[in-house]
Amino acid sequence: MEHTVEYAQGTGLLSSVWLLVAIPLASAAILLLLGRRVDRWGHWLGVASVGAAFVLGLTYFFQLRGLENKSVEVSLWEFFAVGGLNVDFGLLFDPLAAVFVLLITGVGFLIHVYAVGYMAHDAGRRKFFGYFNLFVAAMLLLVLGNNYVMLYVGWEGVGLASYLLISFWTDRPSAATAGKKAFLMNRVGDAGLAIAIFIMFATLGTTQYDEVFNGVEGLAAGTILVMGLLLLLGAAGKSGQFPLQAWLPDAMEGPTPVSALIHAATMVTAGVYLIARSNPIFSENATLQTVVVSVGALTLLIGCVIGAAKDDIKRVLAWSTVSQIGYMFLGVGLGGGAYALAIVHLLAHGFFKANMFLGAGSVMHGMKDQVDIRRFGALSKYMKITWITFGTGWLAIIGIPPLSGYFSKEPIIAAAFERGDWTSWLFGGAALLGAGLTAFYMTRLFVLTFHGPKRWTEDIDHPHESPPIMTVPLILLGIGSVAAGALMVSSVPNWLAPVLPEAEGEAHGVLSHTAVTILSIVVTVLGAGLAWALFRGGTALQPRPAGVLVTAARRNLYTDAFNEAVFEKPGIFLTRALVFLDNRGIDELVNGLAATVGGGSGRLRRLQTGFVRSYAMSILTGALLVVGAFLALQMGWLA
Repeated sequence: MEHTVEYAQGTGLLSSVWLLVAIPLASAAILLLLGRRVDRWGHWLGVASVGAAFVLGLTYFFQLRGLENKSVEVSLWEFFAVGGLNVDFGLLFDPLAAVFVLLITGVGFLIHVYAVGYMAHDAGRRKFFGYFNLFVAAMLLLVLGNNYVMLYVGWEGVGLASYLLISFWTDRPSAATAGKKAFLMNRVGDAGLAIAIFIMFATLGTTQYDEVFNGVEGLAAGTILVMGLLLLLGAAGKSGQFPLQAWLPDAMEGPTPVSALIHAATMVTAGVYLIARSNPIFSENATLQTVVVSVGALTLLIGCVIGAAKDDIKRVLAWSTVSQIGYMFLGVGLGGGAYALAIVHLLAHGFFKANMFLGAGSVMHGMKDQVDIRRFGALSKYMKITWITFGTGWLAIIGIPPLSGYFSKEPIIAAAFERGDWTSWLFGGAALLGAGLTAFYMTRLFVLTFHGPKRWTEDIDHPHESPPIMTVPLILLGIGSVAAGALMVSSVPNWLAPVLPEAEGEAHGVLSHTAVTILSIVVTVLGAGLAWALFRGGTALQPRPAGVLVTAARRNLYTDAFNEAVFEKPGIFLTRALVFLDNRGIDELVNGLAATVGGGSGRLRRLQTGFVRSYAMSILTGALLVVGAFLALQMGWLA
């Protein structure tokens, strides 16, 4: 397969595309460096900076549409030059980068507006918006960089900002632990990405996208496989895919706007972006694509099963994100036209998942920060805007036509059945089963939260709707949840055609597209109907004995226990052993040598008495010893 990638140099307004990163970054610097002096208006500066970036992104988007090449590269300065490696601080604005910019800044702006109301009574609101802006700036750099080094700089910036935001409420031990867990698990994936970049330089002598993609065809199959697997490891870390998915649900310890930004519009989409951007590498190796598809299929089922057993409203949504990103990995792994389908689902997911996370925050706002869905119920009567908007997100994610999730997820399921070999049944069946499970656990969440009898605790007298600054973003995201899929399913693949592979002719799968559509709707309705029948009357407030599968799901399918047994405890043991060796081995050796030298010098120092007679005696003794030695040699005593 031949890959020819050419970029035009930035001219006109598009030469200022660096402002997309600079504006939120400057805002973050002001908010974090000026301190309490900007407390009264700092949050509005944070909102305005992301809003300005969105307006600029729209402007650049429409200008890009008018260009024949559809790709503009802007080189700002030489980042560094070491040996044979020259890296520019450059940006690339092409159709793929453009859709991510609009998602990050558009949905991000609505989340920022919502956060003004949500964080209104938090003493650290100014600092929160500083971290928020830093997060957006880092994500924009990640998707706009024109080489893998610039992508890596943004990648690490996102990791830092996510740590600061997840552990924002530092007085909560659980938040601090969740932040460290996210940071450490992401470092595992980041190491894979870094090594992949090293391999690119070692084999191709460059990290520029166009040069890497144009040269990848000449690499050995084994090199491509190793490079791709390392890129996949990095993508799995950022996007919470197996086996690095455990940090993502724990990220719910941060404020709800953080959950929405991480899970909907930014961080978790980074892995999908990395694989989509690197499509010439993944398309060169069929084994590599199979591994990506397998990771996606396995993860989407893991997310569904665990999500069905959780009672925390935010954690159900978090495991839902793990599952939905799995669908996106399934799409980019299938290759061909499915790359664009995965991006369509990513954009639709940005709307309905942000909608539901902010809706969950609205429920918590009216229920004194309670998160247990078993203690909700009947909220549709008291929080009508939240109920309606959350309902659009619910219908969208389970794939009810004509909402967005139907148009974005169902084509991926159909593409899985069109893979062309026996794995079509395996991966298509997994995707179809995931659709039914998604309908089940999301309907359970919706029904237990908004319907059925009241199950509130005694301290809640009257739940209330959130203020307009929180509900207006919900309404706008609800509209996107309804319309986004239908608007994008035909236009986005055409828009991405210059960057991503297109579908090759008419696909012939083990099931026709019509059959897949019917099956998808049937399993969705069955899953939703079963959940409605089981939970419309509420659920037990006290834990009941559960079966093997439910118990395993409540314990995250023992993935945390596996990580603890295989990695954490051996790591702790190794660390303690190294500390013991350092203290009792290396330190004892150094300290013993120092003590020997010190003790010896102390004893020698006693010979320095300051008396002339003592020194004369020493000289005489030495002279006698020398004379005695010469006499012994002369007489043969020492022969």
